[in-house]
Amino acid sequence: MPDLRQFKLPDVGEGLTEGEILQWLVAVGDTVTTNQPLCEVETAKAAVELPSPYAGTVVELLHEPGTTVDVGAPIITIDIGGDAPATEDDTPAAGLIGGPAPGGRTSVLVGYGPKNTEAVRRPRRSGAAVAERATAPAVLPEADYGSGTDRPPLLATAPDATSKPVRHGGLEIGRAAERHAADTEAASGTAVAPGRRAPRPLAKPPVRKYAKDLGIDLTTVTGTGAGGVITRADVEAARSAVVEPAAAETVVRFPVGDGGTAGREQRIPIKGVRKHTAAAMVSSAFTAPHVTEFLTVDVTRMMALRGRLAARPELAGLKVSPLLFVAKALLLAARKHPMVNSSWDEAAQEIVVKDYVNLGIAAATPRGLVVPNIKDAGRLSLAELAGALADLTATARAGKTSPADMSGGTITITNVGVFGVDTGTPILNPGESAILAFGAVREMPWVHKGKVRVRQVTQLALSFDHRIIDGELGSRFLADVGAVLHDPGVALAL
Repeated sequence: MPDLRQFKLPDVGEGLTEGEILQWLVAVGDTVTTNQPLCEVETAKAAVELPSPYAGTVVELLHEPGTTVDVGAPIITIDIGGDAPATEDDTPAAGLIGGPAPGGRTSVLVGYGPKNTEAVRRPRRSGAAVAERATAPAVLPEADYGSGTDRPPLLATAPDATSKPVRHGGLEIGRAAERHAADTEAASGTAVAPGRRAPRPLAKPPVRKYAKDLGIDLTTVTGTGAGGVITRADVEAARSAVVEPAAAETVVRFPVGDGGTAGREQRIPIKGVRKHTAAAMVSSAFTAPHVTEFLTVDVTRMMALRGRLAARPELAGLKVSPLLFVAKALLLAARKHPMVNSSWDEAAQEIVVKDYVNLGIAAATPRGLVVPNIKDAGRLSLAELAGALADLTATARAGKTSPADMSGGTITITNVGVFGVDTGTPILNPGESAILAFGAVREMPWVHKGKVRVRQVTQLALSFDHRIIDGELGSRFLADVGAVLHDPGVALAL
Protein backbone atom coordinates (compact mmCIF):
# COMPACT_ATOMS: atom_id res chain seq x y z
CA MET A 1 0.00 0.00 0.00
CA PRO A 2 1.17 3.57 -0.62
CA ASP A 3 2.92 5.23 2.27
CA LEU A 4 3.02 8.93 1.40
CA ARG A 5 5.41 11.36 3.03
CA GLN A 6 5.62 15.09 2.46
CA PHE A 7 9.01 16.80 2.65
CA LYS A 8 8.72 20.28 4.14
CA LEU A 9 11.03 23.14 3.19
CA PRO A 10 13.72 23.23 5.90
CA ASP A 11 15.60 26.21 7.25
CA VAL A 12 18.66 25.85 5.01
CA GLY A 13 20.49 28.66 6.76
CA GLU A 14 20.30 30.35 10.14
CA GLY A 15 16.79 31.61 10.81
CA LEU A 16 15.59 31.96 7.19
CA THR A 17 11.83 32.20 6.67
CA GLU A 18 11.37 31.43 2.97
CA GLY A 19 13.03 30.15 -0.19
CA GLU A 20 12.36 30.25 -3.92
CA ILE A 21 12.29 26.99 -5.86
CA LEU A 22 14.62 27.60 -8.81
CA GLN A 23 14.28 24.20 -10.46
CA TRP A 24 13.22 20.63 -9.79
CA LEU A 25 15.87 17.95 -10.24
CA VAL A 26 13.29 15.13 -10.19
CA ALA A 27 9.91 14.53 -11.84
CA VAL A 28 6.69 12.76 -10.89
CA GLY A 29 7.23 9.02 -11.16
CA ASP A 30 10.98 9.17 -10.55
CA THR A 31 12.53 6.81 -8.02
CA VAL A 32 14.70 8.69 -5.53
CA THR A 33 17.18 7.58 -2.89
CA THR A 34 18.00 9.08 0.48
CA ASN A 35 20.11 12.26 0.16
CA GLN A 36 19.53 12.46 -3.61
CA PRO A 37 19.11 16.15 -4.61
CA LEU A 38 15.43 16.97 -5.16
CA CYS A 39 15.48 20.63 -6.15
CA GLU A 40 17.52 23.81 -6.14
CA VAL A 41 16.30 26.52 -3.78
CA GLU A 42 17.43 30.13 -3.56
CA THR A 43 17.29 31.71 -0.13
CA ALA A 44 18.25 35.16 1.08
CA LYS A 45 21.85 33.93 1.33
CA ALA A 46 22.56 31.44 -1.46
CA ALA A 47 21.28 28.86 -3.92
CA VAL A 48 21.42 25.34 -2.47
CA GLU A 49 20.30 21.84 -3.42
CA LEU A 50 17.91 20.07 -1.05
CA PRO A 51 18.61 16.36 -0.51
CA SER A 52 15.76 13.88 -0.08
CA PRO A 53 15.15 12.60 3.46
CA TYR A 54 13.30 9.57 2.04
CA ALA A 55 13.80 6.79 -0.50
CA GLY A 56 10.80 6.07 -2.70
CA THR A 57 8.81 7.30 -5.68
CA VAL A 58 7.90 10.94 -6.39
CA VAL A 59 4.13 11.30 -6.32
CA GLU A 60 3.61 15.06 -6.57
CA LEU A 61 5.61 18.27 -6.91
CA LEU A 62 3.62 20.75 -4.84
CA HIS A 63 5.10 23.99 -6.26
CA GLU A 64 6.20 25.19 -9.68
CA PRO A 65 9.70 26.62 -10.29
CA GLY A 66 9.75 30.33 -9.47
CA THR A 67 7.44 29.91 -6.46
CA THR A 68 8.49 31.34 -3.09
CA VAL A 69 7.67 28.91 -0.29
CA ASP A 70 7.61 29.48 3.46
CA VAL A 71 9.93 27.42 5.64
CA GLY A 72 7.92 24.49 6.99
CA ALA A 73 5.57 24.28 4.00
CA PRO A 74 5.39 20.92 2.11
CA ILE A 75 7.12 20.99 -1.28
CA ILE A 76 7.05 17.37 -2.50
CA THR A 77 5.19 14.12 -1.83
CA ILE A 78 7.12 10.84 -1.88
CA ASP A 79 5.70 7.30 -1.64
CA ILE A 80 8.15 5.32 0.48
CA GLY A 81 6.17 2.12 -0.11
CA GLY A 82 6.17 1.06 3.50
CA ASP A 83 9.96 0.74 3.62
CA ALA A 84 10.31 3.18 6.51
CA PRO A 85 8.48 3.30 9.84
CA ALA A 86 5.50 5.60 9.88
CA THR A 87 5.50 8.77 11.94
CA GLU A 88 2.64 10.96 12.94
CA ASP A 89 3.98 14.24 11.64
CA ASP A 90 6.15 13.09 8.71
CA THR A 91 9.22 14.52 10.44
CA PRO A 92 12.52 13.40 8.83
CA ALA A 93 14.84 11.32 10.93
CA ALA A 94 17.49 12.89 13.13
CA GLY A 95 20.51 14.12 11.23
CA LEU A 96 18.61 14.64 7.94
CA ILE A 97 17.72 18.07 6.65
CA GLY A 98 14.81 19.46 8.66
CA GLY A 99 15.02 16.66 11.22
CA PRO A 100 15.62 16.91 14.99
CA ALA A 101 19.08 17.62 16.35
CA PRO A 102 20.69 17.91 19.77
CA GLY A 103 19.54 20.71 22.06
CA GLY A 104 16.09 21.08 20.51
CA ARG A 105 17.55 22.44 17.26
CA THR A 106 16.95 21.56 13.63
CA SER A 107 19.41 19.98 11.19
CA VAL A 108 20.22 22.33 8.30
CA LEU A 109 22.62 22.16 5.36
CA VAL A 110 25.47 23.53 7.45
CA GLY A 111 25.60 22.85 11.21
CA TYR A 112 22.37 23.23 13.18
CA GLY A 113 19.73 25.86 12.76
CA PRO A 114 17.98 27.90 15.45
CA LYS A 115 15.98 26.32 18.22
CA ASN A 116 12.43 25.35 17.32
CA THR A 117 10.33 28.32 18.31
CA GLU A 118 7.08 29.62 16.99
CA ALA A 119 7.79 31.58 13.83
CA VAL A 120 6.00 34.80 12.96
CA ARG A 121 4.59 34.40 9.49
CA ARG A 122 4.70 37.27 7.07
CA PRO A 123 1.42 38.43 5.42
CA ARG A 124 0.21 35.89 2.85
CA ARG A 125 0.49 37.00 -0.74
CA SER A 126 -2.61 37.49 -2.81
CA GLY A 127 -3.54 34.86 -5.37
CA ALA A 128 -2.60 37.09 -8.25
CA ALA A 129 0.86 37.69 -6.81
CA VAL A 130 1.43 33.96 -6.35
CA ALA A 131 0.29 33.24 -9.90
CA GLU A 132 2.61 35.89 -11.26
CA ARG A 133 5.58 34.47 -9.34
CA ALA A 134 4.77 30.92 -10.47
CA THR A 135 4.49 31.74 -14.16
CA ALA A 136 7.09 34.48 -14.64
CA PRO A 137 10.62 33.50 -15.72
CA ALA A 138 13.20 33.85 -12.96
CA VAL A 139 15.28 36.71 -14.32
CA LEU A 140 17.28 39.59 -12.93
CA PRO A 141 17.91 43.09 -14.27
CA GLU A 142 20.81 43.81 -16.58
CA ALA A 143 23.81 44.86 -14.55
CA ASP A 144 27.46 45.54 -15.20
CA TYR A 145 29.52 42.71 -13.81
CA GLY A 146 32.74 43.69 -15.55
CA SER A 147 34.09 42.70 -18.91
CA GLY A 148 32.51 39.24 -18.97
CA THR A 149 29.83 38.25 -21.46
CA ASP A 150 27.67 36.14 -19.15
CA ARG A 151 24.87 38.46 -18.15
CA PRO A 152 21.37 37.66 -16.94
CA PRO A 153 18.58 38.05 -19.50
CA LEU A 154 16.03 40.82 -19.47
CA LEU A 155 12.33 40.17 -19.07
CA ALA A 156 10.79 41.09 -22.43
CA THR A 157 7.24 41.42 -21.16
CA ALA A 158 5.80 41.28 -17.68
CA PRO A 159 3.02 38.78 -16.87
CA ASP A 160 -0.53 40.11 -16.87
CA ALA A 161 -0.91 41.09 -13.22
CA THR A 162 -4.65 41.70 -13.70
CA SER A 163 -5.31 38.04 -14.48
CA LYS A 164 -7.22 36.48 -11.60
CA PRO A 165 -5.84 33.07 -10.69
CA VAL A 166 -7.88 29.99 -9.95
CA ARG A 167 -6.70 27.05 -7.87
CA HIS A 168 -6.21 23.75 -9.62
CA GLY A 169 -4.29 20.75 -8.30
CA GLY A 170 -2.74 22.85 -5.51
CA LEU A 171 -1.21 25.34 -7.95
CA GLU A 172 -2.13 28.89 -8.87
CA ILE A 173 -2.79 29.26 -12.60
CA GLY A 174 -4.08 32.20 -14.65
CA ARG A 175 -7.46 32.33 -16.31
CA ALA A 176 -5.94 32.58 -19.77
CA ALA A 177 -7.90 29.55 -21.01
CA GLU A 178 -11.17 31.00 -19.77
CA ARG A 179 -10.50 34.34 -21.45
CA HIS A 180 -9.51 32.57 -24.67
CA ALA A 181 -12.79 30.66 -24.70
CA ALA A 182 -14.74 33.86 -24.11
CA ASP A 183 -12.90 35.67 -26.89
CA THR A 184 -13.47 32.76 -29.27
CA GLU A 185 -17.16 32.92 -28.47
CA ALA A 186 -17.21 36.65 -29.19
CA ALA A 187 -15.36 36.19 -32.47
CA SER A 188 -17.90 33.64 -33.63
CA GLY A 189 -20.73 36.07 -33.01
CA THR A 190 -22.24 34.20 -30.10
CA ALA A 191 -24.09 36.46 -27.67
CA VAL A 192 -22.73 36.87 -24.15
CA ALA A 193 -24.83 34.98 -21.63
CA PRO A 194 -26.77 37.09 -19.11
CA GLY A 195 -24.76 37.74 -15.94
CA ARG A 196 -21.41 37.20 -17.68
CA ARG A 197 -19.00 40.01 -18.41
CA ALA A 198 -18.08 40.86 -21.96
CA PRO A 199 -14.94 39.06 -23.19
CA ARG A 200 -11.69 40.80 -22.32
CA PRO A 201 -9.76 42.06 -25.38
CA LEU A 202 -6.53 40.20 -26.05
CA ALA A 203 -3.49 42.46 -25.58
CA LYS A 204 -0.14 42.33 -23.82
CA PRO A 205 0.32 44.38 -20.64
CA PRO A 206 2.48 47.10 -22.28
CA VAL A 207 -0.18 47.58 -24.95
CA ARG A 208 -2.91 47.79 -22.31
CA LYS A 209 -0.90 50.41 -20.46
CA TYR A 210 -0.32 52.36 -23.66
CA ALA A 211 -4.02 52.31 -24.50
CA LYS A 212 -4.94 53.39 -20.98
CA ASP A 213 -2.53 56.36 -21.17
CA LEU A 214 -4.12 57.41 -24.46
CA GLY A 215 -7.67 56.97 -23.18
CA ILE A 216 -8.43 54.28 -25.78
CA ASP A 217 -11.07 51.66 -24.90
CA LEU A 218 -9.63 48.33 -26.08
CA THR A 219 -13.12 46.89 -26.58
CA THR A 220 -13.48 49.29 -29.51
CA VAL A 221 -10.19 48.24 -31.13
CA THR A 222 -9.90 45.43 -33.67
CA GLY A 223 -6.76 43.35 -33.16
CA THR A 224 -4.64 42.52 -36.20
CA GLY A 225 -2.11 40.34 -34.39
CA ALA A 226 -2.02 36.54 -34.31
CA GLY A 227 -5.29 35.20 -32.91
CA GLY A 228 -6.82 38.68 -32.80
CA VAL A 229 -4.29 40.10 -30.35
CA ILE A 230 -4.34 43.91 -30.23
CA THR A 231 -0.94 45.40 -31.07
CA ARG A 232 0.59 48.80 -30.41
CA ALA A 233 -0.02 49.68 -34.07
CA ASP A 234 -3.73 48.91 -33.61
CA VAL A 235 -3.87 51.33 -30.67
CA GLU A 236 -2.03 53.98 -32.74
CA ALA A 237 -4.59 53.55 -35.53
CA ALA A 238 -7.44 53.91 -33.04
CA ARG A 239 -5.87 57.07 -31.64
CA SER A 240 -5.58 58.60 -35.09
CA ALA A 241 -9.26 57.93 -35.67
CA VAL A 242 -10.33 59.87 -32.58
CA VAL A 243 -11.27 63.34 -33.88
CA GLU A 244 -13.71 66.08 -32.93
CA PRO A 245 -14.96 69.14 -34.85
CA ALA A 246 -13.61 72.54 -33.87
CA ALA A 247 -15.00 75.42 -35.93
CA ALA A 248 -14.47 74.43 -39.56
CA GLU A 249 -11.47 72.14 -39.07
CA THR A 250 -10.76 68.69 -37.66
CA VAL A 251 -8.64 68.48 -34.50
CA VAL A 252 -6.75 65.29 -33.64
CA ARG A 253 -6.31 64.45 -29.94
CA PHE A 254 -2.78 63.65 -28.84
CA PRO A 255 -1.68 62.58 -25.36
CA VAL A 256 -0.05 65.18 -23.15
CA GLY A 257 3.17 64.39 -21.30
CA ASP A 258 3.56 60.84 -22.65
CA GLY A 259 7.15 61.37 -23.73
CA GLY A 260 7.20 58.01 -25.49
CA THR A 261 7.76 56.08 -22.23
CA ALA A 262 4.59 53.96 -22.26
CA GLY A 263 5.35 50.26 -22.29
CA ARG A 264 9.08 50.84 -21.76
CA GLU A 265 9.29 49.94 -18.08
CA GLN A 266 9.59 46.60 -16.31
CA ARG A 267 9.07 45.56 -12.72
CA ILE A 268 11.41 43.03 -11.15
CA PRO A 269 10.49 41.30 -7.87
CA ILE A 270 12.91 41.98 -5.02
CA LYS A 271 13.73 38.57 -3.60
CA GLY A 272 16.49 36.11 -2.78
CA VAL A 273 20.03 37.41 -2.47
CA ARG A 274 19.11 40.88 -3.73
CA LYS A 275 16.41 41.25 -1.06
CA HIS A 276 18.76 40.10 1.71
CA THR A 277 21.55 42.42 0.54
CA ALA A 278 19.23 45.42 0.43
CA ALA A 279 17.96 44.79 3.96
CA ALA A 280 21.48 44.23 5.28
CA MET A 281 22.82 47.43 3.73
CA VAL A 282 19.95 49.53 5.08
CA SER A 283 20.47 48.04 8.54
CA SER A 284 24.21 48.65 8.44
CA ALA A 285 23.97 52.18 7.08
CA PHE A 286 21.55 53.29 9.81
CA THR A 287 23.09 51.34 12.70
CA ALA A 288 26.87 51.84 12.53
CA PRO A 289 28.19 55.42 12.25
CA HIS A 290 30.32 55.21 9.11
CA VAL A 291 33.54 57.14 8.50
CA THR A 292 35.47 56.79 5.23
CA GLU A 293 39.12 57.73 4.67
CA PHE A 294 41.02 57.71 1.37
CA LEU A 295 44.64 57.05 0.42
CA THR A 296 46.36 57.25 -2.97
CA VAL A 297 49.29 54.86 -3.28
CA ASP A 298 52.15 54.39 -5.75
CA VAL A 299 52.13 50.61 -6.30
CA THR A 300 54.81 50.40 -9.02
CA ARG A 301 57.05 48.22 -6.86
CA MET A 302 54.16 45.92 -5.97
CA MET A 303 53.31 45.40 -9.64
CA ALA A 304 56.95 44.60 -10.41
CA LEU A 305 57.04 42.07 -7.56
CA ARG A 306 53.84 40.55 -8.91
CA GLY A 307 55.61 39.57 -12.11
CA ARG A 308 58.53 38.00 -10.26
CA LEU A 309 56.31 36.02 -7.87
CA ALA A 310 54.18 34.67 -10.71
CA ALA A 311 57.27 32.89 -11.99
CA ARG A 312 57.92 31.16 -8.67
CA PRO A 313 57.30 27.36 -8.70
CA GLU A 314 55.20 27.45 -5.51
CA LEU A 315 52.77 29.83 -7.23
CA ALA A 316 52.67 27.98 -10.55
CA GLY A 317 49.12 27.71 -11.88
CA LEU A 318 47.81 30.30 -9.41
CA LYS A 319 46.61 33.80 -10.25
CA VAL A 320 48.91 36.38 -8.69
CA SER A 321 46.55 39.35 -8.85
CA PRO A 322 46.78 42.81 -7.28
CA LEU A 323 43.88 41.73 -5.05
CA LEU A 324 46.14 39.04 -3.57
CA PHE A 325 48.60 41.72 -2.44
CA VAL A 326 45.83 43.88 -1.00
CA ALA A 327 44.46 40.91 0.93
CA LYS A 328 47.91 40.09 2.35
CA ALA A 329 48.53 43.73 3.27
CA LEU A 330 45.18 43.94 5.07
CA LEU A 331 45.87 40.74 7.01
CA LEU A 332 49.26 42.05 8.16
CA ALA A 333 47.77 45.40 9.20
CA ALA A 334 44.91 43.65 11.06
CA ARG A 335 47.45 41.61 13.02
CA LYS A 336 49.13 44.86 14.09
CA HIS A 337 45.81 46.63 14.82
CA PRO A 338 43.46 43.88 16.14
CA MET A 339 40.74 46.34 17.19
CA VAL A 340 39.93 46.87 13.49
CA ASN A 341 38.98 43.18 13.28
CA SER A 342 36.15 43.33 15.83
CA SER A 343 32.39 43.68 16.19
CA TRP A 344 29.91 45.62 18.31
CA ASP A 345 27.64 43.55 20.58
CA GLU A 346 24.70 45.84 21.24
CA ALA A 347 22.86 43.44 23.56
CA ALA A 348 25.86 42.83 25.82
CA GLN A 349 27.27 46.36 25.36
CA GLU A 350 30.66 44.89 24.53
CA ILE A 351 33.25 45.12 21.75
CA VAL A 352 34.22 41.64 20.57
CA VAL A 353 37.83 41.58 19.31
CA LYS A 354 38.56 38.58 17.06
CA ASP A 355 41.97 36.88 17.10
CA TYR A 356 41.16 35.28 13.74
CA VAL A 357 40.36 36.91 10.40
CA ASN A 358 37.54 35.57 8.22
CA LEU A 359 38.33 37.71 5.19
CA GLY A 360 35.24 38.64 3.15
CA ILE A 361 35.55 39.32 -0.58
CA ALA A 362 32.58 41.12 -2.16
CA ALA A 363 31.63 39.35 -5.39
CA ALA A 364 29.15 40.40 -8.08
CA THR A 365 27.11 37.42 -9.33
CA PRO A 366 24.09 37.03 -11.62
CA ARG A 367 21.95 36.71 -8.48
CA GLY A 368 23.31 39.87 -6.89
CA LEU A 369 26.13 40.89 -4.56
CA VAL A 370 27.40 38.22 -2.17
CA VAL A 371 30.24 38.39 0.36
CA PRO A 372 31.73 34.94 0.97
CA ASN A 373 34.71 34.82 3.30
CA ILE A 374 37.97 32.90 3.61
CA LYS A 375 38.05 31.26 7.04
CA ASP A 376 41.08 32.04 9.21
CA ALA A 377 42.78 33.77 6.29
CA GLY A 378 45.55 35.14 8.52
CA ARG A 379 47.02 31.65 8.90
CA LEU A 380 47.40 31.06 5.15
CA SER A 381 50.60 31.37 3.16
CA LEU A 382 50.62 33.56 0.06
CA ALA A 383 50.15 30.52 -2.19
CA GLU A 384 47.29 29.19 -0.02
CA LEU A 385 45.66 32.62 0.01
CA ALA A 386 45.88 32.83 -3.80
CA GLY A 387 44.21 29.41 -4.11
CA ALA A 388 41.49 30.35 -1.65
CA LEU A 389 40.73 33.57 -3.55
CA ALA A 390 40.47 31.66 -6.83
CA ASP A 391 38.14 29.03 -5.34
CA LEU A 392 35.96 31.66 -3.66
CA THR A 393 35.56 33.67 -6.87
CA ALA A 394 34.78 30.65 -9.06
CA THR A 395 32.21 29.31 -6.60
CA ALA A 396 30.50 32.70 -6.28
CA ARG A 397 30.27 33.24 -10.04
CA ALA A 398 28.76 29.74 -10.43
CA GLY A 399 26.09 30.68 -7.84
CA LYS A 400 27.13 27.77 -5.59
CA THR A 401 28.32 29.68 -2.53
CA SER A 402 26.96 27.96 0.59
CA PRO A 403 25.39 29.83 3.55
CA ALA A 404 28.32 28.72 5.73
CA ASP A 405 30.79 30.47 3.39
CA MET A 406 28.88 33.74 3.79
CA SER A 407 28.54 33.69 7.58
CA GLY A 408 31.05 34.64 10.23
CA GLY A 409 32.97 37.28 8.25
CA THR A 410 35.09 39.73 10.29
CA ILE A 411 36.44 42.25 7.73
CA THR A 412 35.84 42.73 3.98
CA ILE A 413 37.56 43.87 0.78
CA THR A 414 35.52 45.14 -2.18
CA ASN A 415 37.50 45.26 -5.42
CA VAL A 416 35.87 48.05 -7.42
CA GLY A 417 38.97 48.33 -9.58
CA VAL A 418 37.90 45.38 -11.74
CA PHE A 419 35.16 47.64 -13.11
CA GLY A 420 37.59 50.46 -13.87
CA VAL A 421 36.41 52.45 -10.83
CA ASP A 422 38.94 54.47 -8.82
CA THR A 423 37.31 54.49 -5.39
CA GLY A 424 34.06 54.74 -3.45
CA THR A 425 32.54 54.88 0.03
CA PRO A 426 31.71 51.25 0.82
CA ILE A 427 29.06 50.30 3.40
CA LEU A 428 30.06 47.94 6.17
CA ASN A 429 29.03 44.33 5.98
CA PRO A 430 26.66 43.86 8.98
CA GLY A 431 28.50 42.69 12.07
CA GLU A 432 31.88 43.96 10.87
CA SER A 433 33.81 47.10 11.76
CA ALA A 434 35.78 47.83 8.59
CA ILE A 435 35.65 47.40 4.82
CA LEU A 436 38.39 48.32 2.35
CA ALA A 437 37.66 49.41 -1.23
CA PHE A 438 40.47 48.75 -3.72
CA GLY A 439 40.43 50.88 -6.88
CA ALA A 440 41.83 50.42 -10.37
CA VAL A 441 45.61 50.49 -10.87
CA ARG A 442 46.40 53.18 -13.44
CA GLU A 443 49.50 54.74 -15.00
CA MET A 444 49.61 58.34 -13.79
CA PRO A 445 52.13 61.20 -13.52
CA TRP A 446 53.69 61.00 -10.07
CA VAL A 447 56.51 62.81 -8.30
CA HIS A 448 59.17 60.14 -7.75
CA LYS A 449 62.61 61.05 -6.38
CA GLY A 450 62.04 64.72 -7.11
CA LYS A 451 60.95 64.24 -10.72
CA VAL A 452 57.60 63.68 -12.42
CA ARG A 453 57.48 60.11 -13.63
CA VAL A 454 54.82 57.75 -14.99
CA ARG A 455 54.00 55.45 -12.10
CA GLN A 456 51.31 52.86 -11.39
CA VAL A 457 48.88 54.30 -8.85
CA THR A 458 45.78 53.10 -7.04
CA GLN A 459 43.35 54.47 -4.48
CA LEU A 460 42.19 52.87 -1.25
CA ALA A 461 39.06 53.78 0.72
CA LEU A 462 38.50 52.48 4.23
CA SER A 463 35.04 52.72 5.83
CA PHE A 464 34.86 51.90 9.54
CA ASP A 465 32.49 51.88 12.49
CA HIS A 466 33.33 55.00 14.49
CA ARG A 467 31.91 53.45 17.67
CA ILE A 468 34.88 51.05 17.66
CA ILE A 469 37.55 52.62 15.45
CA ASP A 470 38.45 56.25 16.02
CA GLY A 471 40.13 58.46 13.46
CA GLU A 472 43.66 57.74 14.69
CA LEU A 473 43.28 53.93 14.58
CA GLY A 474 41.54 54.01 11.20
CA SER A 475 44.26 56.25 9.78
CA ARG A 476 47.13 54.12 11.10
CA PHE A 477 45.53 50.93 9.77
CA LEU A 478 44.96 52.42 6.31
CA ALA A 479 48.50 53.88 6.24
CA ASP A 480 49.98 50.46 7.06
CA VAL A 481 48.00 48.78 4.27
CA GLY A 482 49.19 51.46 1.87
CA ALA A 483 52.81 51.15 3.04
CA VAL A 484 52.90 47.42 2.26
CA LEU A 485 51.41 47.99 -1.18
CA HIS A 486 53.86 50.82 -1.92
CA ASP A 487 56.89 48.82 -0.76
CA PRO A 488 56.17 45.11 -0.10
CA GLY A 489 59.42 44.91 1.87
CA VAL A 490 57.67 46.80 4.68
CA ALA A 491 55.82 43.55 5.38
CA LEU A 492 58.96 42.28 7.11
CA ALA A 493 58.58 44.98 9.74
CA LEU A 494 54.90 44.39 10.55
